[in-house]
Amino acid sequence: PLMLAIAVGTENLTSGIGLTVFVTYLSGLSNLAYTATQFALLSSFAAVGRTWLATPSGYLAENLGWVGFWIFTVVIAAPGMLLLWMLWRKGFVVESVRQTGDGESSAPPEAVNAKPRVTPAE
Repeated sequence: PLMLAIAVGTENLTSGIGLTVFVTYLSGLSNLAYTATQFALLSSFAAVGRTWLATPSGYLAENLGWVGFWIFTVVIAAPGMLLLWMLWRKGFVVESVRQTGDGESSAPPEAVNAKPRVTPAE
């Protein structure tokens, strides 16, 4: 029972941290005039994966086994993680997430005006 409590507690703690970061990120992407509507739409869209994939994931875990299911989920998550890394690398949300309530950016000028790093194709 102790290990289960530790596992559940750790999962809830890390989920809370992740949700806080996600809410902050969505709030930074939203226009101040339409924050409630945009936040509702973006958070609903983000919940689609949790809702629609819950039943098939149980079926897959049963048929693939835990190791196969884990490998499958890592492979499926890789494109999204790659996209997030690419967006971060290009500075896609540097200015929008760091804006203050008055529309002024709290990011340092070099971060706001920085050009995306472009590497030549090999």
